[in-house]
Amino acid sequence: MRNFTELEIREFLNNYDYDIRKSHDARWIDQKCTMDVISLISDCILEYVKDDLAKEFTVSDIWHNEYTVENVQTIFSKPNPNEKAGNEYDKYFGQPIKLLGYSKILNCEVRKNRNYYTINNYDLLSFLSIRERNAYTFLCLYIEKVLSDSGIYYLFNNFFENPSKDTYKTVKEGFSSFIINNTPVNGVVECNRIFIKVLNPLACKFRVCGTEKGRLSNDIITFDKISYNQKNWRDLYSNKPKGVSRDEYRSSLPEPTEDSMTTYKINKAKRFLRNYNNKYYLGKSELNRDVLDTDLATHMHHIFPVSYYPEIADYIENLIALTPTQHLNRAHPGNTSYIDKVYQYYCLLAKVDKIKENITSDSLPTIYSFSYFMFVLNVGFETNEFNNVDNLDFDEVVRLIEKFCIIH
Repeated sequence: MRNFTELEIREFLNNYDYDIRKSHDARWIDQKCTMDVISLISDCILEYVKDDLAKEFTVSDIWHNEYTVENVQTIFSKPNPNEKAGNEYDKYFGQPIKLLGYSKILNCEVRKNRNYYTINNYDLLSFLSIRERNAYTFLCLYIEKVLSDSGIYYLFNNFFENPSKDTYKTVKEGFSSFIINNTPVNGVVECNRIFIKVLNPLACKFRVCGTEKGRLSNDIITFDKISYNQKNWRDLYSNKPKGVSRDEYRSSLPEPTEDSMTTYKINKAKRFLRNYNNKYYLGKSELNRDVLDTDLATHMHHIFPVSYYPEIADYIENLIALTPTQHLNRAHPGNTSYIDKVYQYYCLLAKVDKIKENITSDSLPTIYSFSYFMFVLNVGFETNEFNNVDNLDFDEVVRLIEKFCIIH
């Protein structure tokens, strides 16, 4: 996997013509095509094909795969697909996979009225799989490209420039009319279901009102409103008031229940970093202070602990590959709930070096984001000072880390 800039995603999309007036396909996006579902399904596809990038699959192959059953069933409270497959799974998996096929991230071949898929762009599919934010970035650019190719983006642009009841009515009715005139869909109700998934991601991007319960929303569409899954306990930490300590705010929250989505995201991030470290660094520790410790780095350690900083628990920028001895005896000496502050400082410096090497290297796939690293550090140190760091100014990053480590 490597990171994609918006320009690189646009370059990919510009290779294809997504004009609905030519394809007559209304299923280029659908009700289940939210960023979190797209990211999860992308991950499930990659787990199914493993290293066989030419492996062919159907929607049914993905939903019956053991990895999928294990994760989707618990995360989204779906029935076991091996017991109650049917229409529920046709939609949940079929719609995002159809989007991936229409966008040409996947190849699609129809044989005997059944879709058979292969991966067309592995790097982009991997990019979507690792972070929901990546899937969101792609989804917005993809929607804009389809609307532009289809000649109706102006309706949406008019609304975004002047969101009102009148422009909302115009874009909603214009979209329904376009879909009915150019696709097999012939009902306004069905058009409106699709319209939500088209308008709201872009409304979130442009920070304007969108559509809610068939009407213009009262509030600006925010990131949490365009997810399929409901807000979970880790998101509550994002609402911590200024001036309230994390300990005080933590004690005011309800006791966290088992959160399958958070667990899935954390495990996915750990698995991703472990695979990357094994492939490009032969499984060695990212922290080379312990020269006598030659064990492989099989433990993915949270630099800022999950229990206090759940909102950054699934960021690979907050994970570091350590040996078991480093993790259990040094990072958590005597107690896994305790963080050794000195060792945390060493981990942070090692992570700065690793992220710098990754981002500036011509030979490594870029997996880290400098801006995400700044977010991790802001959350971990409970500050906003890292927002002022110039892009790729790693010297300033080290200076601030040293400052906050001394304070703490």
